Amino acid sequence: MPDREPQQAEFGARQVPLADKQALVDDVFRSVARRYDLMNDLMSLGLHRAWKDALVTAVNPPKGRPFSLIDIAGGTGDIAMRVVGAGGAGTRANVCDINTDMLAGGRERAAARGLGKAMTFTEANAEALPFKDRSFDAATVAFGIRNVPRIETALAEAYRVLKHGGRFVCLEFSAVTIPGLDALYDLYSFNVIPALGRAVVGDADAYRYLVESIRRFPKPEVFAGMMRAAGFARVSHRLMSGGIVALHSGWRL
Repeated sequence: MPDREPQQAEFGARQVPLADKQALVDDVFRSVARRYDLMNDLMSLGLHRAWKDALVTAVNPPKGRPFSLIDIAGGTGDIAMRVVGAGGAGTRANVCDINTDMLAGGRERAAARGLGKAMTFTEANAEALPFKDRSFDAATVAFGIRNVPRIETALAEAYRVLKHGGRFVCLEFSAVTIPGLDALYDLYSFNVIPALGRAVVGDADAYRYLVESIRRFPKPEVFAGMMRAAGFARVSHRLMSGGIVALHSGWRL
């Protein structure tokens, strides 16, 4: 019998063997790690701060009791720091990412802000989280799920590590819904963002991949179906900034 064709995955606009995607993504984020947060400000014109504020509001960490968060593909810990800051003294966050350079930057930022006791940084793959079942009150992922080779597996892992009654909140780029803005957004994305990447980070190709990966990510309704298949209940999403991003939510009930 002929050998079966290897499974394929999307890497930006390219098809690559599924087994190779993670290493390619790792190379992208290793390249951009040192200027990642600065580039977020430049690329989004500062809007990413409002989007992340909406995510933290959805998580709604309590003031008066212990609360544990896992921030998957959490990079430099920006989301986790915001949740810790919004919660009470019992709020703890574990930032998980597969990229050591991003985590190192996050540890430095957390220490500089005096958050070392409230935050843990764990090198881990979103598809195989090294935590027991039902360990966390909330799970978040911001602009990271689209870079995971097996999105369904990552969603199942997020569901597994959530406690009953826990909430999964995901912030991800979406499809612009305002006529006319979509063309301007494409022009900006495919021309300005790679040029910024070249000027600020010295790597236009990494940011060209990031733009292409946004266009390849499932539409909100499709992603909602993937969340339901992973077990999440009360699944919903909210479009923001004309559909540039979507805030997805689901519960383990």
